[in-house]
Amino acid sequence: MVTELPGGGRMTPVIVPPKGGRPRPGIAQLKRTLYFLSRNTLAIIGLAIVLFFVVVALFSLFSPLSNQSLQQYCSVTYGTNGTVGCQPVCTYDASSGPAPAANCYPTYSGNVGFVGPTVDLTHLTGGPLPLGSMQVSSGTNQYYYSIYDGLLKGSAWSLGIAATIVLSGASIGLVLGAIAGYRGGYTDEVIMRFTDIFLSIPGILLVLVIVASFAGYVQGLEGRMLLLVGAFIITWWPFYTRIVRGQVLVTREQKYVEASRASGAGTGRILTKHIIPNSLYPVFVQLSLDVGAIPLLLGGLIFLGFQIYPSPYFPEWGAMSANSVANLQSLIESCQFGACVFPWWQILFPGLTVFLFAISVNFLSDGLRDALDPRLRR
Repeated sequence: MVTELPGGGRMTPVIVPPKGGRPRPGIAQLKRTLYFLSRNTLAIIGLAIVLFFVVVALFSLFSPLSNQSLQQYCSVTYGTNGTVGCQPVCTYDASSGPAPAANCYPTYSGNVGFVGPTVDLTHLTGGPLPLGSMQVSSGTNQYYYSIYDGLLKGSAWSLGIAATIVLSGASIGLVLGAIAGYRGGYTDEVIMRFTDIFLSIPGILLVLVIVASFAGYVQGLEGRMLLLVGAFIITWWPFYTRIVRGQVLVTREQKYVEASRASGAGTGRILTKHIIPNSLYPVFVQLSLDVGAIPLLLGGLIFLGFQIYPSPYFPEWGAMSANSVANLQSLIESCQFGACVFPWWQILFPGLTVFLFAISVNFLSDGLRDALDPRLRR
């Protein structure tokens, strides 16, 4: 409404928005993202599974009960020289009669190295827990590796290693790819030729060379893990650099980028406010593939015979899956001399854990991509 003033002037009133009115743009964008994410059923299922694994990892880190029970098995106790300190477990032949003592677990005739799954949850310090176990050494005492404890403690290691490698590699590739694609010219040539050098070297081979070359200079479990993660990061960032560069080459030609440049915005502001946010969508897709692939890749290296962990029975999901498959050879040899029982639990539980983790991250990443990209919203 315009008010006429004496002398022919006009006064336009200023409209003040009421309290609690329109939210800030960042909050509104977050609400829209959560709304579109909640409409994707598979994304919600993936989020629930990922949160479950995160809770399990936190439980394994901060629960005194889990840490106490882990001290009884090979999954945590390490000697000063890198060897594994295991505790003996009472077992007996199930076909020979009743248990000789309390907290003894039955084994199968002809396969004394396997303790199958049990439903007894009270033996927290008496032997293998519900998911069964496998024998790791022979002698007077029978030493066993608990699959339950390995998966529990391995949740923190597997999630931490996978997240650190992928997020670090994606961050480095995002920055380098955005600079190369936006600036072009000699900057683009230098960055991309340097990227091509790393892409021309097989990633697995480069990881093994780095670990083997510097393993003698690091001490302790923390140093060995940092070396392993650093070797994977060195081989991981070139893929993201090339992906982001291709997306930036398209994004920088958009009208809103030209408008921002014409208004006097600097390179840093254009990259952080326009180029990088609009180049994240293919990164989410690659993240979903890489996070789930890390445990499988680590397991493949161990299966091929490369010792990348301080112990051959280190509690990591990929290592457990590789060891379970490697034990099949000894099972086949023992079956030649008598009846045998296939230890299905050694392959099923670690493999199922890795599968659920990989598929849940894929579901969640696809849902986030659809929710964040306005062009993909339905």
